Amino acid sequence: MTAVAERPAETRAEAPIETRPVRVKIRRYVPELNPEPYWQTFEVHALPTDRVLNLLLDIKGYQDGSLTFRRSCAHGVCGSDAMRINGVNRLACKVLVKDMPDEITIEPIKGLPLEKDLVVDMEPFFEAYRSIKPFLITYGQPPTREHIQSQADRERFDDTTKCILCAACTTSCPVYWTDGQYFGPAAIVNAHRFIFDSRDEGTEERLEILNDREGVWRCRTTFNCTEACPRGIEVTQAIAEVKKALLYRRV
Repeated sequence: MTAVAERPAETRAEAPIETRPVRVKIRRYVPELNPEPYWQTFEVHALPTDRVLNLLLDIKGYQDGSLTFRRSCAHGVCGSDAMRINGVNRLACKVLVKDMPDEITIEPIKGLPLEKDLVVDMEPFFEAYRSIKPFLITYGQPPTREHIQSQADRERFDDTTKCILCAACTTSCPVYWTDGQYFGPAAIVNAHRFIFDSRDEGTEERLEILNDREGVWRCRTTFNCTEACPRGIEVTQAIAEVKKALLYRRV
């Protein structure tokens, strides 16, 4: 009997993922060349799995090296690449091309001084953050053992520990756009994180800071901040809880 070699099963080649052309319309600002911002459009061939940050890197690497923007980890953790994408504050590294139309508009976040292209001066934002004393405050002698905290006590402020200081919430707030003195949602969120921490003894100090006319009472509850948060923090709810704490001195 003659042995017959079996033909190997034919494997079906996977179809390559097709790219599609995407028009990226960027609001540019180059103060040394033009005192006014202007729009510039680029075309990029993108994969569905690309993120908006990939498009910006492609433009900067192959079309216009002068394009300026911030980015770091590219994984939605550092918060560096917050910008307005199709009119909504987002992290460029978290927005997928497959979820976007064929034309994408990109602008810097609003309410902060513009420096160049998509880069803004973050100092006013961090000044408000520092003003609410974002650190644990205790008085008296240093403890001789660790501060014990129950799981329920930790859960009380768990949501607001997720803030990455990207400024997406603060710069989506209409009050912040028009009032340069308002603390803004991110500062209040970070105050919330310590106000409701059972180990902290600085509640009264922070509540008095936020009781200022430009503090927590300037919030108009538009929910822009909650919608803009890339970490899913219930920002508006946290602000409401701080207001309640002011009225009833922490609940």
